[in-house]
Amino acid sequence: MDNKQRILNMIGLAQKAGKIASGEFSTEKAVKTGKAYRVIVAGDSSDNTKKMFSDMCTFYNVPIHFFSEKEIIGHAIGKEFRASLAILDEGFANTIGKYFEQGLE
Repeated sequence: MDNKQRILNMIGLAQKAGKIASGEFSTEKAVKTGKAYRVIVAGDSSDNTKKMFSDMCTFYNVPIHFFSEKEIIGHAIGKEFRASLAILDEGFANTIGKYFEQGLE
């Protein structure tokens, strides 16, 4: 199994555990209230969305990744499309971070 699939699996597990805030509004709120340990933004999101989250995560010192597509991220958490999500659990966030560090290909 490649790291891309592992990341999607971890996102799915985090969702089942209730440790995901998904959608732009919820993701933004999680970052600004200090609940987000890691943010994932779909690679096919608009440039405005990417810039907004990039700036916000830099300011609040939250790791951010541009990853996959909206449909695939949405599917991983049992929804249709999701441009962004925040991981609300340090353990899940750290594990997902390790997979990103190892590379996606």
